[in-house]
Amino acid sequence: MYAHALCSGIELNCRRLPPGTTLSRAASISQQQIIKCVFRQESNSNGAAAPTVGSKNGAGNVGRGRHEWQSACAILASKVVSQQQQDQKSAVDGGDGRSVMNGRPQLDLVPVKDSGGLALPKPLSIADLSPAPMHGSKLRVAYQGVPGAYSEAAAGKAYPNCEAIPCDQFEVAFQAVELWIADRAVLPVENSLGGSIHRNYDLLLRHRLHIVGEVQLPVHHCLLALPGVRKEYLTRVISHPQALSQCEHTLTEMNLTVAREAVDDTAGAAEYIALNNLRDTAAIASSRAAELYGLQILADGIQDDSGNVTRFVMLAREPIIPRTDRPFKTSIVFAHDKSGTSVLFKVLSAFAFRNISLTKIESRPHRNRPIRLVDDANVGTAKHFEYMFYIDFEASMAEARAQNALAEVQEFTSFLRVLGSYPMDMTPWTTPPSTTVD
Repeated sequence: MYAHALCSGIELNCRRLPPGTTLSRAASISQQQIIKCVFRQESNSNGAAAPTVGSKNGAGNVGRGRHEWQSACAILASKVVSQQQQDQKSAVDGGDGRSVMNGRPQLDLVPVKDSGGLALPKPLSIADLSPAPMHGSKLRVAYQGVPGAYSEAAAGKAYPNCEAIPCDQFEVAFQAVELWIADRAVLPVENSLGGSIHRNYDLLLRHRLHIVGEVQLPVHHCLLALPGVRKEYLTRVISHPQALSQCEHTLTEMNLTVAREAVDDTAGAAEYIALNNLRDTAAIASSRAAELYGLQILADGIQDDSGNVTRFVMLAREPIIPRTDRPFKTSIVFAHDKSGTSVLFKVLSAFAFRNISLTKIESRPHRNRPIRLVDDANVGTAKHFEYMFYIDFEASMAEARAQNALAEVQEFTSFLRVLGSYPMDMTPWTTPPSTTVD
């Protein structure tokens, strides 16, 4: 009587098949090996069962367990596979294109194709995380607004041939630089007519970016509308609030009986008119916005003051090294705990004694501690705002007088932070003449 027990030959052989062996071929190999790995039990003349493997005489193997037979089958199968790999070695090296390492053929799980085929993603290298290129190189520069905004023009002036990245909010531009989505941000901080952009001063204090430069951009407003629209058909004008205020007198002199509505930005107003085909609405924006969105210029240079200039700052993750070979400007912010004007007087005296000119000084309420009690005698009655002071002065932090001035300021203040020391924008600018289309 024969009792046949197969030693999982199919699974055993599949784990040891040479690379490239198909399932149909594996089945034929397995059948050959299974024949050699049969666990047999045959009765002898006395009726006792004597197991044998590879021998007709199994008397010496009486008492061995099943696991020893499985081990013998595994050894036998490995020898068969090894012999087959040696037989196939010459064919593998002969021209099927596979490489050989340690005597075994290597298969490409994902074939690498030619330049005309599939291109695999390139892994990040240390160069991808290195500091951004220097001024004027190909940079990713974030700005607030849509294409055609004045901020985009300022980014192009600050970094020629840059990749401008539009952002819907000022804070998004800050975050784009912090998250390495952009290398720089160019944001407005003040206008010669409208004054400071307070939102960005607050964001400068909230984020840890550094001012690395400035650029001054002349603002040249245009009245834009859809092609074929005449001024007398207009019922409203839309633009940024500061653009509306900067053109208020000119719009009145043009005898336009229009409603004036504020939107997020100037170029966004032009885009809104073009997308919605508004033939009764005009926008105040740049000439580039007219070109981008297919609008005509009804009036060119409608700002009330020809000297309308907006100052932008360039922000980066790391500060630049201050120098003394060209005019530099330094921006700081500080706060003090003591009330009264004596502390502010001492701070200003630190700059005056060293002949350092201030180009800007502005106070903003401290957002973290907006209200503070004066003293115990006036608890519940006398309260006042605690202010942060922003100052720009014409000196480089590489100069000893600037370092000594800030050392003295630090003695009188409870908080002092240098926002940046950067080159001044000394480029001249001109304003084109104004024209009107009837």
